Amino acid sequence: MAHFAKLNDENIVEQVIVVNNEVLLDDNGIESEQKGVDFCVDLLGGNWVQTSYNNNFRGTYAKIGIKYDEAKDEFNEL
Repeated sequence: MAHFAKLNDENIVEQVIVVNNEVLLDDNGIESEQKGVDFCVDLLGGNWVQTSYNNNFRGTYAKIGIKYDEAKDEFNEL
C-alpha cells in the first residue's frame, strides 16, 4: 500500500490516506507517484505528496500537523 499526504497552502499535512498499489501502476506496470497524486486529487482535491510509512524516502512519515519542506523534499516535525 502507498501513503499520500494532503498539504494545505502552508505545506502542513492535513490528511494522510492509503492508496492501493494497483492505482500507481502505469501502462507498463511500473509504479508512478504521479498516478497516485492524480488519483488523490480526483478523489479529494487539494495538493498531495507521497510519503513512506517505513521512512524510506522524504524524511519522516507524514503525520497531520507536520510540515513538508519542498526545497528538501521531505517531511519535518515542527
